[in-house]
Amino acid sequence: MYEKELAALESSHRLRRRVLWDERLVDFASNDYLGLSSKSNLLELAHKRVKKLSHHSPKASLLVNGYSPLHAEFEEILCYFNGFESGLLLGSGFLANLALIESLVRPKDILFMDSDYHASGKLAAKLLGDRVIFFDHNDPNHLLELIEKHRPQGRMIIAIEGIYSMSGAVAKKEFAQIADFYGALLIVDEAHSSGTLGDHLLGYFDYHALPRAPHYVKMGTLSKAYASYGAYILASKEIISFLENRAKSVIYTTALSLLDTALALENFLYIQEHKERLSQKLQERQDIASSMLGVTLSSPILAYPIPSTPRLLEVAKKLEAAGYLVGAIRKPTVETPILRVILRCSNKKSQVTHLCEKILEYSERES
Repeated sequence: MYEKELAALESSHRLRRRVLWDERLVDFASNDYLGLSSKSNLLELAHKRVKKLSHHSPKASLLVNGYSPLHAEFEEILCYFNGFESGLLLGSGFLANLALIESLVRPKDILFMDSDYHASGKLAAKLLGDRVIFFDHNDPNHLLELIEKHRPQGRMIIAIEGIYSMSGAVAKKEFAQIADFYGALLIVDEAHSSGTLGDHLLGYFDYHALPRAPHYVKMGTLSKAYASYGAYILASKEIISFLENRAKSVIYTTALSLLDTALALENFLYIQEHKERLSQKLQERQDIASSMLGVTLSSPILAYPIPSTPRLLEVAKKLEAAGYLVGAIRKPTVETPILRVILRCSNKKSQVTHLCEKILEYSERES
């Protein structure tokens, strides 16, 4: 039924498959930035939390009887450390972006979205028609031009990412300043910046030392630096209440798994307790890669361009043979093929050095 489409993907080197990777490979591909996914002691602490409850599954949606004391506790902890009034846990970052964009942008509003925003946000934006306008990636000046040209009758909403997952770029502070000036709602997808950016490893607002404001909205996932699964939204009490009443991916989905909630909570507390050491580890690995590959890195994501997709797959295969697993990212995810290397805390500095040597060796050879 789909043979032709699959054959076309195969011939263009874009066919994807699930793979059970050899666990002996050194992992430079996953979003487990801080290496917490293998800390069994944190899993044990999470398990103990769940065992204290009267049940171990959420059973229903948040708005029926799926909301547990464990959900409430973690929401309060996230709010306390991040400086927000209220919080909401969801099943995934995809659901969180759907909740925010599908519900917060009302008929007379305009959403200004970064052109490199996550696919989940872009999918939700398709529901908005002409109420969404894309500005050039991480370009505050282009955003200003578009705002002056398209003033909404209702609310103005700006959507950016703290760290962009495919480039590692950090969103500029000017976006918050623009939101402040115009009184716009600012949505920051912190999926890749929570746990990796800022003095307290709390992300964009922390990194830019921004005082929290009622028009700021922070969304993040629990599946990356927090080494669990799920997502959260932090905002004013008014916005969270609106989402509870309007966001379909909140109302019509089962509440977040209790074990995932407990695990994310324990991992979050661990990060806050060890933030200086973890931050230093991240920086050391970034410095090695920056120096050896001649690139400037502001995050643990190294996006190394490769001229063509066949060449990209060849280099990734050679790195695998050398013992390293990296991301080979190609269209439609990115326009230009890249090796996506995650400089994880749990990988030794010597491994980062050796990987960079191999990247230089393999990428510079003739095919």
